[in-house]
Amino acid sequence: MDLGLRGKNAIVMASSKGLGFACANALAREGANVAINGRGEEAVKAAAASIKKNHDVNVIEIVADLTTDNGREALLAAFSEPDILILNGGGPPPTPFGKTDEAAWEKTLHDTLTSPLLMVQGVLDGMRARKFGRIVAITSAMVKTPHPVMVLSHAPRTGLTSVLKSISRETVKDNVTINQLLPERFETDRHRFLAQATADAKGISLEEVNAAIKTGLAAGRLGQPEEFGDACAYLCAAQSGYICGQNLMLDGGNYRGQA
Repeated sequence: MDLGLRGKNAIVMASSKGLGFACANALAREGANVAINGRGEEAVKAAAASIKKNHDVNVIEIVADLTTDNGREALLAAFSEPDILILNGGGPPPTPFGKTDEAAWEKTLHDTLTSPLLMVQGVLDGMRARKFGRIVAITSAMVKTPHPVMVLSHAPRTGLTSVLKSISRETVKDNVTINQLLPERFETDRHRFLAQATADAKGISLEEVNAAIKTGLAAGRLGQPEEFGDACAYLCAAQSGYICGQNLMLDGGNYRGQA
């Protein structure tokens, strides 16, 4: 299926590895030019080289911290007329609510809520004027299934989801869609970090933690980043103009609710 993305320009935040890279790679496979971003130059160069090797598209490397004004400006300047924006970023460490403080809340709200919204502001008017735009936010399944030690992560992501939902009702008439992908338990560095934290806290091995996690998942396995990238690419497709304001759970069927 041709997703109609050949020649489109995609900005993908935090895309040197993990789910961000999977999205950038899937978009490049469909013919979109991509701006790759990360804080580490080596990782950004490796990600860009991999995409260039496998796909005949333009790849722009932007080494920048997107929680800063200069970093966001650098990434937004990658394409004068971006068609696609993928919102992504790292999350804070697991922290019980009682151990959070004002500084931690200020940082997570700035990094995970304010910074992505400023990126959206940077592309939205142009997309609406050109009558095409696809914005996809990578948030978390914990937006729907909050966890007591992940409050610093899911609180700002829930806020981001709410703001983007409200914006999407205005933009869809201009063929600019805004959707969210809510991942759970994908085989990424973030998963390994959280699993190791659990292992350390419980005094058991990482292998034991992963076995318990898989047993508790409906699919009985971890998700693969490539599966996530494919879902992201479809939400960006020309054919996806009537899908807007949605929160798509990618959790192997683990969510027990109906909506």
